[in-house]
Amino acid sequence: MARAPSPASERRGITHCLLPITYFQSLLSRYTFLALIMALKSANELRLQVGQLLIMGFDGVEVSSRLRTTLSTLQPGGIILFRRNIEAADQTYALNRECHSYLRTPPFLSVDLEGGTVDRFRDLIAPMPSVADVVAAGQKKLLRKHGLLLGAECRTLGFNTDFTPCLDLRLPPSLNVMTSRTISPSSKETVAGAREILRGLHDCYILSCGKHFPGLGEGRLDSHKGMPEIMKPLKRLWEEDLYPYRELKRQLPFVMVCHASYPAVTGDRTPASISRKWITDILRKKIGYKGLIVTDDLEMGGIQEALPVEQAAVEAIRAGCNLFIVSRQEELVWRTYENVVRNAEKDKRFADLVRNAAKRVTSFKKRAGEFKKRPKPPSAKSIDSLRRKIWEFTEEIRLDSDAARTA
Repeated sequence: MARAPSPASERRGITHCLLPITYFQSLLSRYTFLALIMALKSANELRLQVGQLLIMGFDGVEVSSRLRTTLSTLQPGGIILFRRNIEAADQTYALNRECHSYLRTPPFLSVDLEGGTVDRFRDLIAPMPSVADVVAAGQKKLLRKHGLLLGAECRTLGFNTDFTPCLDLRLPPSLNVMTSRTISPSSKETVAGAREILRGLHDCYILSCGKHFPGLGEGRLDSHKGMPEIMKPLKRLWEEDLYPYRELKRQLPFVMVCHASYPAVTGDRTPASISRKWITDILRKKIGYKGLIVTDDLEMGGIQEALPVEQAAVEAIRAGCNLFIVSRQEELVWRTYENVVRNAEKDKRFADLVRNAAKRVTSFKKRAGEFKKRPKPPSAKSIDSLRRKIWEFTEEIRLDSDAARTA
């Protein structure tokens, strides 16, 4: 007959059984804590990745406490300044530097500076001639000088990126909209002129951008106000409007995609800026462009005819864009950023697109020499010298244009 276990052995047995339970409880608690840490780390990484895809603008000529919070929290990949942000040379330089100081990754410090009707510095330094005025002078070397002076202005005021030149063809339908911003109706002459401008900007350590892909030459409507509809077949677009992008694809750090629709290509009125057909299939794959693809400003009327700003950013990333611009309203900046984050949190495929886009942006920044050479603060002497060079350049263009007309 089996002997019943003693109370002592029972206690030993019970103790022996409880040890593994408490051990595994402790282990489970530890792994739960680690999983929580990993989840928080992953969420933080995602937010930083989304930030790298954002180029944001704002109101004001200095960094307010609200702007400081926005920059520190969202960690945008770039900022863009407009005339409303620019008051003086030293103020503009300081504004760029201070914005930079709140960001962990060096930002694109960007501006739209073309000369002529798109000149943020005309009252600050001197009015810069338009590209059409430079072309009218009839000398290719002047386009190189134009790029050098644009680059010198940007560099002096602390910028590293200029969203220029326009590669749109100078065609009759768009003349009322594009005015003096375009080089030539000829795609080959547009390439030749743009190449000189790009060289000038590059010599000043300024990143440049070809715009507005796939081309606004046939657009009759200003995309700031509404969406142009361009009824041109792909074959003609390939031979004409897309020729500059095909030829300059290795010289363009950025390509900016416009808010125009091309129904003959896509079969609907989807704007190019959110079209996978245009961005991935044609620009990336068929043309073979390897640089950064950025949307035109998502606060423009053209894209808002199709989608709200926050959803347009998501669709732009799905289509293959690496960066999106929200140029002014603080509420829209936050709303757009958070919507991209939410979509990435619930959609793994979209999260992969965000991660890949952010990796492309950060890898580009590590390679780009424009981030390694910081400009000195502007002085009254440097601004006066630059002003004098622009005045002399303007007079040179005037004299050469007069000579070209009378020849």
